[in-house]
Amino acid sequence: MPSPQQARAQASAITSGRTGPQTEVSPTSRLRTLFDGPRLSPGQRRIAQYLIENITEAAFLSITDLAERVGVSQPSVTRFAAAVGFSGYPALRERLQSIALGALAGGPAAAEVNRSNELQAAVDAEIENLENLRRDFADPDRVIDMGRQLSRSTPLTVLGLRISASLAEYFAYAARRVHPDVRLVTRGGSVAYDALLQSREAGGTWVLAFSMPRHAQETLTAVRVAHSAGLKVALVTDLALGPMADEADATFATGTGSRLVFDSYAAPGVMAAALLQAMTDAGPERTQARLEEYEQIAEQHQFFLRE
Repeated sequence: MPSPQQARAQASAITSGRTGPQTEVSPTSRLRTLFDGPRLSPGQRRIAQYLIENITEAAFLSITDLAERVGVSQPSVTRFAAAVGFSGYPALRERLQSIALGALAGGPAAAEVNRSNELQAAVDAEIENLENLRRDFADPDRVIDMGRQLSRSTPLTVLGLRISASLAEYFAYAARRVHPDVRLVTRGGSVAYDALLQSREAGGTWVLAFSMPRHAQETLTAVRVAHSAGLKVALVTDLALGPMADEADATFATGTGSRLVFDSYAAPGVMAAALLQAMTDAGPERTQARLEEYEQIAEQHQFFLRE
């Protein structure tokens, strides 16, 4: 039996949005199929990438010209042709010319990557998640109140393990601009326990935890450790019910995109941004002072490009 993720991989495989027996495969897809099988060296991958990006021109280059364009030797091009299953460069070029001529005959539309029904469905699912979140925000009092609580907690601990780490890192990075002591925990086990205990000893009152599917057992354990230390837990997750939500003092449930192999997090990202906004609103004077100080430092040390 395939695992749930294997099943999703099969069900969400990206296919052409076109229908009917005359479905055409784009030149890019044909080249990727041609080159994706063998194990290529870094130099050979450069050749493959150049051919994919410049098929209509590259298919008619001599071996000397192709090697010069890519920045490799002629023997490298010969070895590349052999690696992808051809007797030599002339045989490879013949195949490339067939693909290129098909693209030219089809006009600009033939060179475009087909839009996928599966990709559109994934976007549609995320739009629905955002619409649901918008309805939840019709009464923003819970978010506003949580922003006050998180703002008052010094230090404020942000927890996100495994795939949830990216959301926790985003929140912590931004929260540090407006909060004097934000502690990010992205490693589980005893490392998380130490961080949570130290946060409580330093005077912290809240942990903001992110838990996205697949929900990690170590996240649940860390939340329980936080409670045992005397910390309260606010949870951003996809499930309003279940063991994780049962352990939290406040749960903000938002849908995740699950149409593709790996989940997408449009709605949880907006929820994180909303909690950040609520934190800044909870202490406008502190927020303004810290942002101004940060901008001065950023300007002094040229953190960012001038636009």
